[in-house]
Amino acid sequence: MRLATEVENENKAAPSLLSADPIARTKPKQTHEIPHLENGAAEGPEYSALAARATNDAVRDWDVTSGRLIWPQGLENLLGYAPSAASPEIGFWQKHLHPEDRARTAASIRDALAAGDHWSGEYRLRRADGVYVLLLERACILRNEHAQAVRFVGSLMDITARKQLQDQLCRSQRMDAFGQLAAGVAHDFNNFLTTILGYSDLLLDELSSKGRVARHVTEIRGAAGRAAALTGQLLAFSRRQPLDPRVMEVNPLITHFESSLLRLLGEHISVECHLHRFKGSGHIKVDPGQLTQIMLNLVVNARDAMPKGGRLTLATDTLATGTLHIDGAQTEGQFSDLAPGDYISISVTDNGCGMSDEVKGRLFEPFFTTKDDHRGSGLGLATSYGIVRQSGGHIGVESALGQGTTVTIYLPQVPAPPPPAYKKPVGSKLPVGTETILVLEDDVSVRHISVRVLRSLGYEVMEAANGDDAKHLASTHSPRKIHLLLTDMVMPQMSGRHFADWLRVTNPETSVLFISGYLEESLHPSDRREDHEMFFLQKPFDAEQLARKVREVLDAQG
Repeated sequence: MRLATEVENENKAAPSLLSADPIARTKPKQTHEIPHLENGAAEGPEYSALAARATNDAVRDWDVTSGRLIWPQGLENLLGYAPSAASPEIGFWQKHLHPEDRARTAASIRDALAAGDHWSGEYRLRRADGVYVLLLERACILRNEHAQAVRFVGSLMDITARKQLQDQLCRSQRMDAFGQLAAGVAHDFNNFLTTILGYSDLLLDELSSKGRVARHVTEIRGAAGRAAALTGQLLAFSRRQPLDPRVMEVNPLITHFESSLLRLLGEHISVECHLHRFKGSGHIKVDPGQLTQIMLNLVVNARDAMPKGGRLTLATDTLATGTLHIDGAQTEGQFSDLAPGDYISISVTDNGCGMSDEVKGRLFEPFFTTKDDHRGSGLGLATSYGIVRQSGGHIGVESALGQGTTVTIYLPQVPAPPPPAYKKPVGSKLPVGTETILVLEDDVSVRHISVRVLRSLGYEVMEAANGDDAKHLASTHSPRKIHLLLTDMVMPQMSGRHFADWLRVTNPETSVLFISGYLEESLHPSDRREDHEMFFLQKPFDAEQLARKVREVLDAQG
């Protein structure tokens, strides 16, 4: 054991940003016959016990008094450095610390050296290939008889993958919470918008769309329409928006989209298109309007990432999940939520400024934007994320600062559809009728405007605010049958679906038209959106949409 004065002199001379005079204690916690580092090797019987206390990943042994550092194990396996290439000084470790982690980690270790027997911390360390890995280090601190820290032995574990999974889980939970909030707000807001749109149409019809008052009403209706689009974005993000999916060929869709990009991008950005030649079906099932909106969001972001010009590339390809190959920039875990089958990918690539890891981690969060207040709402990519997931697909991002960005959408591949049947053109006048309709809606404003519009079209209309009132009306109605039930899907006490099931027992020929702000949460587990016998009208709706949908349902039942 060296003399205490020698230890004190070496403490003062240790050339390290971590060095600090440990606080002396009057009652030392532990006293050890501590082996020292001589010529890069550890001596003493205690060494094997210290190594056993470390993990099997990597071990660093730091003599605090002299600044000497050795790596008994794991240096090459974990970090890629040959033991002969590593400097035997603490500065080697400090040099490879991530600059953003140096001050925090150094302060934490200094505090532990001053008053502690153990230390644990996470930091990023640069491997020999230049890549930073996230490490978890657990260390024990050995002290002399004067309670001064003289040795620091730590085990280093690579937790990069675990941290990525934790971050992914946290983002997923945060997105789900945002989605629940957005869906609730949008559902209630759609009731207000349905009322505003409906009464605006009635006023415009009475005013014959002329005069100053009519112009004011038109502005009100326009604002309500824009608000309806915003609630649609919120519902799309939360994956509760009623989509209108259609089977369509992906290559013609991208070709048509490419031809309309020049005005949007400007002359300083060139556009390339690489379309895969599909051996079988090159079809996907998606809402075409929503897919176009997704593509616009991606293209606008790519344009903003290339303010001085650049190249934008649109590409399609096919991926079979059974033989899917993911390169080093991706991880197989991101596809774990996809159902088995074949997928078609649509990618948008730019050679712009790229994104940092922090921005990529928050890219799909609602209201997150790197643009100024006048250029972005932060809902574009959040909406895209929700639509793609609701369509059974996945959206992924590869980007690095200064190296551009690729956003790839994966959608299930489906068989080609049969040729479309001929449809008789629809006239511009609102369709009328004389059938009996029962309107079941708990929101009084939506119920009143729906009843008023239907009666103005010639229908006999009954109205009820809840399931019990509707049962009473249906039971006491005259022998004339109820031709159509128009009901909100989500209501307190008894849902519209449950009442429809009850009504069909006594009136099996009654058609049903469901209305709601979102559909999927209200369906039975066995229901499918593609069921042609299930008719649905999305809120908010106007008089024309209500009139045409009611007529469509009645005519479909003969």
